[in-house]
Amino acid sequence: MKFVRFTDQSDIYYGVLQESEIKEIRGDMLKDWEYTGRSFQKEQVQLLAPLQPNQIIGIGANYVSDKKDMPEILPEIPVFFFKPTSSVIGPEEKIIIPAGAKQVKFESELAVIIGKEAKNVRESDVLDYVFGYTVGNDVTAPAFFHGDGHWTIGKSFDTFTPLGPVIETELDPFNVNVEARLNGTLKQDSPTELMIIPIQKMISYLTSVMTLNAGDVILTGSPVGAELVNTDDVIECEIKEIGILRNSFAKARESVKN
Repeated sequence: MKFVRFTDQSDIYYGVLQESEIKEIRGDMLKDWEYTGRSFQKEQVQLLAPLQPNQIIGIGANYVSDKKDMPEILPEIPVFFFKPTSSVIGPEEKIIIPAGAKQVKFESELAVIIGKEAKNVRESDVLDYVFGYTVGNDVTAPAFFHGDGHWTIGKSFDTFTPLGPVIETELDPFNVNVEARLNGTLKQDSPTELMIIPIQKMISYLTSVMTLNAGDVILTGSPVGAELVNTDDVIECEIKEIGILRNSFAKARESVKN
């Protein structure tokens, strides 16, 4: 099923997308919902980020360009980072390049949506705790990376986590390609089998450290090919089985001094 969150005449709704029709639902999308009987046409509404995350966790440098480059020994402690929920936007919204950064980087990713509380989960059981998947763009401002290697500020600006367009619950995450097109030119196109830390291992590891809860979003890493972009560039992050997450870039407005 393809779950969406959308706005129509300023009101926000949740629904299930069936071709070009959205069937409205009520209740908790992640566990207990029902159809209302109302329908909307997709082209007549504005899709939003498909959920308001509980928290967002990303993993760094998680793809190789070729299977032969896969390390024989996986990192004992993967590089994880948090992104604020205030950084989330949806399809067609503008990504703002902050003052102090001439450029930012796009990073197209498969995003995993956790469906229920998960603690100390075995790798073999991880998918039982997954609600579905969406497309994420882990926007990054390298100009704000700390000299000692801390990434938090450079990944935390408002608008830096586009998500969408839908949450797909019927997906084989091990048999999809993560793509990105910048101004129509293909820049990223890698199968998820090129992940260094596989989905089961990364989520199992996280649950050994912390409790994951329904609505948590795990960004699983970005393929080789991410680039710095400028104002007015257009990025389309795509996983064909989920859809296209399209956003454009805009420069932050300068503050007005009295």
